[in-house]
Amino acid sequence: MAEMIYDFAIAGAGMAGASLAAELAPYASVLVLEAEDAPGYHATGRSAAFWEECYGGPGVVPLTLASGRYLRENGFLTERGALYVGRGEDRDQVDEFVDTFSGTGVTIERLGRTGMAARVPHLRKEWCDAIWEAACADIDVAGLHQHYLKSAKMQGAQINCRARIAGLNRDAGVWTIATEAGDAYRAETVINAAGAWADNLAQLAGAAPIGIEPLRRTVVQLRVSPAAPADLPLVLDINGAFYFKSDNGRLWLSPHDEIPTVPCDAAPEELDVATVIDRFQKVTDWHIEAVERRWAGLRSFAPDRLPVYGRDPHQEGFVWFAGQGGFGIQTAPAAARLGAQIILGHDADDLTRGIDPAPYNPSRFFTIAAASQSSQASGDM
Repeated sequence: MAEMIYDFAIAGAGMAGASLAAELAPYASVLVLEAEDAPGYHATGRSAAFWEECYGGPGVVPLTLASGRYLRENGFLTERGALYVGRGEDRDQVDEFVDTFSGTGVTIERLGRTGMAARVPHLRKEWCDAIWEAACADIDVAGLHQHYLKSAKMQGAQINCRARIAGLNRDAGVWTIATEAGDAYRAETVINAAGAWADNLAQLAGAAPIGIEPLRRTVVQLRVSPAAPADLPLVLDINGAFYFKSDNGRLWLSPHDEIPTVPCDAAPEELDVATVIDRFQKVTDWHIEAVERRWAGLRSFAPDRLPVYGRDPHQEGFVWFAGQGGFGIQTAPAAARLGAQIILGHDADDLTRGIDPAPYNPSRFFTIAAASQSSQASGDM
């Protein structure tokens, strides 16, 4: 019996790999190779995810807005609302925020102290200027991930865990994929949905790395007195120094940090925990009774902080689906549909029709590199 050659082998079974597998499986044979014991161990499994229209910046807004309808219609969102808060000296930053998102399609409202205090109890009085985003909602991350894994499997995709890729070799239009466990697979196209390990996988394939950088983010769970209200909105600093939200009477708090690191099983550091608690105490007068949990995850960004979807311009049979930063879950439905359409050559549909794929094409990095090299060569003449 001839060895099976898959149409696509996807590296990674987190939200990116699972959602893309579900979109590709109706049209092709799909193999998903996950390095860990179970899908979603890293970024997906550690997310405090919310669907927030402004998160990721204007370049991500089209993906977020397109995904919102899918998430809402399929029951993956719970309304919460988001409040970007600032002090008197932050007025320019609040103004800039409004200007940045004007015309992008997001719905935001300027609030003063009275509106802020009505939504967030225990806010210290110097916090007096804000942006209200009513549409912000929590995402059922585990439910969404399982939805895509189940869909992929039902449509014939094979998902193998404990299958960390150790070698990639292409011959006669087919990849031979070797794993650390000693298994070997064959596929016509390898799709890089490896998250923090995306550049490492590219190098195994003989492709040039893009410069996707893993960044560590810390979250702590606090028990506070009085207990955090269930209807507390997501509260974010307009300068990006913290965010917090309620969860079953507790508070989830993050310093909104982005600490460069190597790809790894991320763990929180005491300095980051102490830093965010200090910041929180300068924002609210809540009494902290205990730090009950702490964890960290990796967010992986391309140099321009936009995702990377599409075929590598120089390595045949190698596709990027990576660099989705902290917005990979809130954009998953539109990103996966768009990615599959790019890979398969399909036309846009109702979900993706308003999204221009050009800003996410990996060729943008190689064009920049080529232009830089040409400029340097001209300067040496």
